[in-house]
Amino acid sequence: MPGASQQAERPSAVKRILGGSAGRNLGLVIALVVLFIIGTVTAGDRFADINNFLTIIRYASIIGVISIGMTFVITAGGIDLSVGSVMGLATVVASLTAVQLAATQSSWLLMVLIPIAVGCAAGLVNGIVIAYGNVVAFMATLAMLVGARGLAELISGRRTQIVTNTGFLDFTRANLLGVPILIWIFAIVAIAGWVLLNRTTFGRRTVAIGGNLEASRLAGIKVKRHLVMIYVLSGLTAGIAAIMMLGRTTAGTSTHGLLYELDAIAAVVVGGTLLIGGRGTIVGTVLGVLIFSTLTNVFTQNNLDTSVQQVTKGLIIVVAVLLQQRFATRK
Repeated sequence: MPGASQQAERPSAVKRILGGSAGRNLGLVIALVVLFIIGTVTAGDRFADINNFLTIIRYASIIGVISIGMTFVITAGGIDLSVGSVMGLATVVASLTAVQLAATQSSWLLMVLIPIAVGCAAGLVNGIVIAYGNVVAFMATLAMLVGARGLAELISGRRTQIVTNTGFLDFTRANLLGVPILIWIFAIVAIAGWVLLNRTTFGRRTVAIGGNLEASRLAGIKVKRHLVMIYVLSGLTAGIAAIMMLGRTTAGTSTHGLLYELDAIAAVVVGGTLLIGGRGTIVGTVLGVLIFSTLTNVFTQNNLDTSVQQVTKGLIIVVAVLLQQRFATRK
């Protein structure tokens, strides 16, 4: 009977859950738990201490914020190689003597607004060049990567600039309910990113553009304007990350953010966002960031060679990409 055959072919509820985003996130959670078990067994109380857990999350917070913006870019079928350099440039501009003097005379919030403005400006340039200049995202953001890093070196004279504004340092080093403010910023950005991607028209349009750009244009979505907004969003998260980096290191330098774009892309891909676009997950990105941060901590606690850590990280990325290809082929 046709009805019976259709019912037999229909996957069970469990298979549907495991085959969807919940199943992918469950796999990431299991991987994270396994890493925690390995760390506890090999490093003992040094790893299992609550302060070490906070250290893991604090270490992940800066890359995590950048990765949230990267999730939107990759979901839309793009790429942003400039986020690390933009973050470095933002720390340099915000730590200039003139800026710190102005912040002292007015409000330390100026040192919060400046990095955000720098990040959004760089994202706007990326978006305009890509959307209206029809330049491939890889090349446009690669040019921004080189240009932003060079501009940061020119402005700073390749010198490290120390942050002395006490109001800014008090804010970025504060604890709220026993949790560092950097972790709270990461959590707020992640929650805002999840709401934006999953509960707004902006998020639905981002997924649609990544799935089929031409079909999205024919459906009435203003694709070019939306792409510009996505790259501005990526620049915004780079600016927020610059604020966090200034607070953590108390210094602005052109070397901040070196290779951070690769770490962010790795976290996004391992988290389950498709490199070809059309599917993104903020929860997966957060878990991906935590997996890499925990992996680094396990290696550090056991005094293992960083080269082995990089090899392990590379293997994880390769496996994630292979699984993505299998998923895309099946679809």
